[in-house]
Amino acid sequence: MSIRTTCQAGSALAAIALASIAHPAFAQDNAASAEAADPAFDDIIIVTGTRRTDRTVSESAVPIDVIGSEALLNQGTTETNRLLNNLVPSFNFPQPSLTDGTDSLRPATLRGLAPDQVLVLVNGKRRHSSALLNLNGSIGRGSTGVDMNTIPPLAIDRIEVLRDGAASQYGSDAIAGVINIQLKKREGGRAQVTYGKYITTMEDVAQVDTVSPTTAASGDPAITFTGRDRKRRDGDTITMAANVGLPVGDTAYVNVTAEYKDRDPTNRSGPDIRRQYSGIGDPRETTFDRYSHRFGDGKSEDVNLFVNTGVDVGTSFELYAFGSYGNRKANGTGFYRRSLDARNRDFANGGQPFYPDGFLPQIDADIEDIAGVLGIRGEAGGWNLDLSINYGSNRLDYGVSNSWNASLGGLVSPTEFDAGGLRSGQTSVNFDAQRDIELGIGDSSIAFGGEWRNENYKIVPGEEASWIAGPFTFSNGAAPGAQVFPGFQPSTAVDASRDSYAAYVELDTDLSDMFNVQVAGRYEHFSDFGDTLNGKIAARFEPVEGLAFRGSASTGFRAPGMAQQFFSTTSTNNVAGVGLIEIGTFPVNSPIAVALGAQPLKPEESVNLSAGVVFTMVEGLNLTVDYYNIEITDRIVLTENLQGADVVALLQAAGVVGTSARFFINGIDTRTQGLDIVANYRVPDFGAGRFTLTAGYNINDAKITDRATFSGFNAQRLFARPESFRLTDGQPSNKLNVGVDWEMNPFGASLRANRFGSVFLPVGSNSDITIPKGAAPGDVTLSPKWVVDLEARFNPAEMVQVAIGANNLFDQYPDRLPFGVVDGFNFGLNQSFLPYSSQSPFGFSGRFVYGRVSVEF
Repeated sequence: MSIRTTCQAGSALAAIALASIAHPAFAQDNAASAEAADPAFDDIIIVTGTRRTDRTVSESAVPIDVIGSEALLNQGTTETNRLLNNLVPSFNFPQPSLTDGTDSLRPATLRGLAPDQVLVLVNGKRRHSSALLNLNGSIGRGSTGVDMNTIPPLAIDRIEVLRDGAASQYGSDAIAGVINIQLKKREGGRAQVTYGKYITTMEDVAQVDTVSPTTAASGDPAITFTGRDRKRRDGDTITMAANVGLPVGDTAYVNVTAEYKDRDPTNRSGPDIRRQYSGIGDPRETTFDRYSHRFGDGKSEDVNLFVNTGVDVGTSFELYAFGSYGNRKANGTGFYRRSLDARNRDFANGGQPFYPDGFLPQIDADIEDIAGVLGIRGEAGGWNLDLSINYGSNRLDYGVSNSWNASLGGLVSPTEFDAGGLRSGQTSVNFDAQRDIELGIGDSSIAFGGEWRNENYKIVPGEEASWIAGPFTFSNGAAPGAQVFPGFQPSTAVDASRDSYAAYVELDTDLSDMFNVQVAGRYEHFSDFGDTLNGKIAARFEPVEGLAFRGSASTGFRAPGMAQQFFSTTSTNNVAGVGLIEIGTFPVNSPIAVALGAQPLKPEESVNLSAGVVFTMVEGLNLTVDYYNIEITDRIVLTENLQGADVVALLQAAGVVGTSARFFINGIDTRTQGLDIVANYRVPDFGAGRFTLTAGYNINDAKITDRATFSGFNAQRLFARPESFRLTDGQPSNKLNVGVDWEMNPFGASLRANRFGSVFLPVGSNSDITIPKGAAPGDVTLSPKWVVDLEARFNPAEMVQVAIGANNLFDQYPDRLPFGVVDGFNFGLNQSFLPYSSQSPFGFSGRFVYGRVSVEF
């Protein structure tokens, strides 16, 4: 079944409109909002990891973090992903730059796995994934994720993070765990305005003083520096948000959240010390702005709206609905094209530079996100029943500006382009039933249900000028298409759908006061690859009150993403040692991919094991320690760019024309293991206000245990050293966060510190997978860093609060990357103007200073 765009928008808007008369899933009412605001409260009723309606955090057989609304709001950032990065030690949210659409829709990970290996729920319902496929030089390469930054923090009552495999309960994607975002529904409200900007000094990035003209045809200009690091004052961000719970009587509620965010770009580029102009002694070298790249956060303007509503129907049922609309207009950039670059040569004008001083091409992204859920829930015959329909879509349209198509020549080529776009849609129908049962051995719960889901993926072509190979491609070798992001061609257009059907059963029983066991199983059938059956068993044993042992074993799966199966394009990549080249990405069923040995993608399969201890014997203290081991087979990865004489021969033998290609394969098996330690302590009142101490630690180790080969391509050619180490060692090897929250009316304060462990960056010019970590010349390891956030709050009136603070108070930066010849290895000069790694787990923007005014009503 194909979901047409017009039907998508109409269905979603209708669902949102119905949200004025509806209510969320039945289990969610059991949690008290006031308790959820306290992150140390041990007796919150959880709705994730079990369908039992009386299970608390401290009684859970699997590890769950509960993050209350106050912890989300008492920070300077207003992006949900950045908030989770500060609060959850196993969560990682790098902020890459110069990665095409990923600049505007950045991925996040849990336990070092891929963004599409964690399931995101809103009010217990599956959230749709984004249309973007991350491809170029970022964590999560080759995956799609959920854009959680479309969810305003002010709309969130609490977040439950299940750190355990849960595919047998929730289906595809829940290999690393589940993030369940619970929306507010209470009456009253809060309105706030937050303004901040970066006030920072870039560590080890020099400020240019003077530049001398070039004196030789192959030489670079002589540059002197001031001896001081570069200062930046940018990234001004204003966020206006309001949450209102309307008083609509005892049998209904309406809760609405609106957010507007406007962020100016940041620039953390270093000086480009390379020659810019071809002429010897060109005086423009002395006046050219050496900070010509834009490396950092792009310009972004966001509007997000959430509605969460409900009304009783009769005495036993209620109609519920929630929905959202989001729009983000974002702008990122590519690499600066110098005046002398071949890509700036206008062959319609004798090969002269089209842009006399070079140009910085820009990628404009227009992202629209729509979701709506409508359902009915209630009790009948002792069963808690829930029937719902869930729709979501994400649309990403690309524009290119300040660019040109060199293959057309300057007389014909425009400088702005419609490059086409991507569409991702999801529709599902769910039925859930749960009741308490008597087995004669203790409290027990049984649940079962089913799901039908349809997923749709589209590629929309861009205008002809954005992708066409003009006459100068053939006569002079000029690059075709809009530079920085060639548009999607008509040949890449796709409109593909698949259906899946699932049924699950779950039994949760107390064998005694000390011993609890949970068993779950799920069968699922996909129209594109067939059946999968998964199961889980979890247990908790508490021999003495306050000391419990828990563990779980489960199998899981992740269905191949629609984008992984059908995405196709030609893109401009920066390949180490080569420069900017065009790379073709083809779907697995394309003639080119099939000729090279591509096979239909299979689901990833996992075996998850965990064991842990819970300690609550000291009043106010909750300490958990959990070990995990996740083995994944047939993991889906994007191949290297396959090229060479044998590639051409294979393609010619199959009757297709081509010289290189990359595509997705079930390429590797991996093992990820680690340890999570989480503690919180409510300090007894000693007359100095209320103190809450929190700490979390994660250590994570990932290994590739097996690699695929086919069609004569060995494992190294299919998935080489740089991407292998990006997957296993490109995220922090460990992460520690500690925090102190203090409240004593009318004052309050929060102090948080995160220590991000080391990150390994293999040299990109060496693909030999047999070379160990750190053994190749040019390998770089980013050292561990502490990042400290501080906020102070004051209530001048009962319902008014003023806050000031700083994220990254001490202006910490990741290690400066080397450039030029260092210890006998030539790193090249790109890292002179790209001084920090996009894989830094805390970004590279520096100190952010902010103020916030909020009013509650």
